[in-house]
Amino acid sequence: MSEEIKKPVVAITIGDPAGIGPEITADTVMEEKVYQECKPFLIGSVDIVKRALNVRNGEGFHVNKIDKPAEAKFEYGTIDVLEPKEYDTASIEYGKVQKLAGEMSYDYVVKSIELGMNQEIDIVSTAPIHKEAIKLAGCQHEGHTEVYGDLTNADYALTMFNCHNLKVFFVSRHKALVEACNYATKDRVLEKLKQIDTELKGIGYENPEIALAALNPHASDNGLFGTEEGEHLNPAVEEAKEEGLNVVGPVPADSVFHIGLQGKYDAILSLYHDQGHIACKTYDFEKSITITWGLPFMRSSVDHGTAFDIAGKGVAGSVSMIEATLVPVEYWKMGQRAKAEQA
Repeated sequence: MSEEIKKPVVAITIGDPAGIGPEITADTVMEEKVYQECKPFLIGSVDIVKRALNVRNGEGFHVNKIDKPAEAKFEYGTIDVLEPKEYDTASIEYGKVQKLAGEMSYDYVVKSIELGMNQEIDIVSTAPIHKEAIKLAGCQHEGHTEVYGDLTNADYALTMFNCHNLKVFFVSRHKALVEACNYATKDRVLEKLKQIDTELKGIGYENPEIALAALNPHASDNGLFGTEEGEHLNPAVEEAKEEGLNVVGPVPADSVFHIGLQGKYDAILSLYHDQGHIACKTYDFEKSITITWGLPFMRSSVDHGTAFDIAGKGVAGSVSMIEATLVPVEYWKMGQRAKAEQA
């Protein structure tokens, strides 16, 4: 890290207290290398964090309750925990959908947004929440990304999968496949291409090459296997080029991710959820993490669920949570360098 670039302050939400989130976030702040790259602290319940430490053999670590990030010690061996509210956690059971657990996990997210909007933190890294639990608590959003996009009033919340050197974006995420295919219109694809170009230039890419994945086999072979490429995808690519973007495609989806792994593209735009997820998770499930671009601060997340079946057993892997904490730090630093060069 260049000396002129400070370590970013990273808030890590512990997720649903009935799931594996408290364990894997505890693991993350018990990793010395995390402190070498950033200033981490947890947003969660002190009692739940202490319970997680017992599960993960963290007896040698001290919990430091804080009311704001400025009070954190950011020292290896001390786990700083910001508790938004006091909760009666005695009723929280591992592995069960509970209204209180949903309320707590939602409160952690809201607190992280408040801190981000007040510029008290640089990055938020989120452990998994349970959609049914937050619904019981009254949350009307589909999930994490929607909450962050709405409560920050962001123009867009652009999802990117990061898996080693693959950067995979999405036209749509949580839609039925038929709906997702119909959703990938020329205008929506073009909009996403522009957003990707903007975000990559913001972290230092001068002329990022973006590959658009095709929808049909062989990119439809000039209409032999579907009309979507001819009606929507090809026109989106052509208009993007006319506007100065470095876009290629549509590239057949059975090869675009392989070519991307070879370093040919700076980013790939996938048309729907599983098209990009399958490629990344097959290559490396644990190191496939999510970055949300377009917010006033950087946000990242693991891309797995609460794993209620193994919660509290001490067997949950923490590789993804550590990756979701360290990867955004690198992107944040890239953005800081780009800003410094433009100044």
